[in-house]
Amino acid sequence: MMSRFSRRGLLKTGAAAGVLAATGLPLRAQARGGKLIAGLSGANTSDSWDGRTHSDLFMIASAMGCVFDCLTENAADGSLRGELAESWEASADAKTWTFNLRQGVTFHNGKDFGADDVIASLQMHVAEGAKSAAQPIVAAISEMKKMTDHQVQFVLENGNADFPYLLSDYHILMYPADDIEGAIANGIGTGLYRATNLDPGVRMTAARYADSYKGDDAGYFDEIEYIAINDNTARMNALLTGQVDAINRIDFKTEALLRANPMLRIQEVTGNQHYTFPMLTDVEPFNDVNVRRAIKYAINRQEMVDKILLGHGQVGNDTPIGPANPYYAADMEQLAYDPDKAKFHLQQAGLSSIDIDLSASNAAFEGAVDAAQLFQASAKAAGININVVQEPADGYWSNVWLKKPFCACYWSGRATEDWMFSTAYEAGVPWNDSQWDEKDSARFQELLVSARAELDPAKRAEQYGEMQQILRDDGGVLVPMFANYVQAVSNKIGSPDTVGNLWQMDNARMAERWWVA
Repeated sequence: MMSRFSRRGLLKTGAAAGVLAATGLPLRAQARGGKLIAGLSGANTSDSWDGRTHSDLFMIASAMGCVFDCLTENAADGSLRGELAESWEASADAKTWTFNLRQGVTFHNGKDFGADDVIASLQMHVAEGAKSAAQPIVAAISEMKKMTDHQVQFVLENGNADFPYLLSDYHILMYPADDIEGAIANGIGTGLYRATNLDPGVRMTAARYADSYKGDDAGYFDEIEYIAINDNTARMNALLTGQVDAINRIDFKTEALLRANPMLRIQEVTGNQHYTFPMLTDVEPFNDVNVRRAIKYAINRQEMVDKILLGHGQVGNDTPIGPANPYYAADMEQLAYDPDKAKFHLQQAGLSSIDIDLSASNAAFEGAVDAAQLFQASAKAAGININVVQEPADGYWSNVWLKKPFCACYWSGRATEDWMFSTAYEAGVPWNDSQWDEKDSARFQELLVSARAELDPAKRAEQYGEMQQILRDDGGVLVPMFANYVQAVSNKIGSPDTVGNLWQMDNARMAERWWVA
């Protein structure tokens, strides 16, 4: 977990972190060869190799976890290590960061990787008209300098002790500077596997890249095939009938059937994945904080954990900071279901009752429609009449999320507090799905900047604790539950003892870390 070492330690020992073994796997022989076939949800007909657009597992696993690389990587145990960056060091104020790049790395088209590629790949996210969730990460860099062909320096607008973590963001893939459009069209990266086909919303195939800089330390399959199976029942049937070797997001209602099969095993890990209901706070009636507070008291969180997650998780407290984060405010008073308090806040808003639409699809998260209907039932006692609008699965993220005033959503969470907050809660960032602006959240935004550069863990804990409380009381996102990652794997496939908990399927890196058993 991130809490195993301090950010101050990171500043001092970045070089050591950058030269750890490429996989972090147990020291035992992994079988080489064979093919991994996985049935994955989160695919869309608009999918492409443009990392700026990636938002769900299918393309995250295909790109960052297979065909492309980032500068840094989150290991399965939560630590940070270098990927295309070999080492790094920072100035005392954490504003200037120097990264030493790996040498001898080639893209799949034979071009050598270097500093020019890093700078061009980052600039993509702040280009005019670009829509990228990583825009706030790159926009915080005031200057990028090519020091040598294999060294690049970043000067930040403000100090950021977490900066190396941010460069492991799955959107920030490395492309060849001289042909970024071609790389996006054809899937040309530096990853362990070379793309052989991408049929958006249907299938991705890739073959082991013989000249990978990671050598024999990772990437044990000869071939990778990811099949897009967004339907939960179809995904489970594909595993049970042997069509695929692994699936993500198992249906908890059929978990017993999977566990009873001696040819399969269940992987369950606790991370920061959370299911949410964001409200657009710049749209009536959600622009009234008392309406938001009323809605917060109208949801029965424990009921959702019991009936939607079937116990595979824990209640949320309207903050995205979860149990795997180092500054998780576990002792903060829990919001409870209280229709009377909900009525009180409606009255404070000048209302006796309210009618609102809630858009939901199981594309948001498995059980999202059922969760919305549970919410509808519990809110009725408070005079909050929720109309559940069932949206089509295909196009949900492009047509509903960030567009409809109230909807269902899911987040994988992030390894650090600043990473999560700056991605989805900083004023003006592309993925701020409640449109919480500086006017409504001045204190939160002030703390976000100060905590980012703070190196004292005690002071950071205090600042992040206050930010979580602000979100709980005034924010525009309901976080009723944190969900464990629960996935199923055939016993024909081997996997490490420790499976990553930052994203599904071993941090989306199963192609790199697993093998034929």
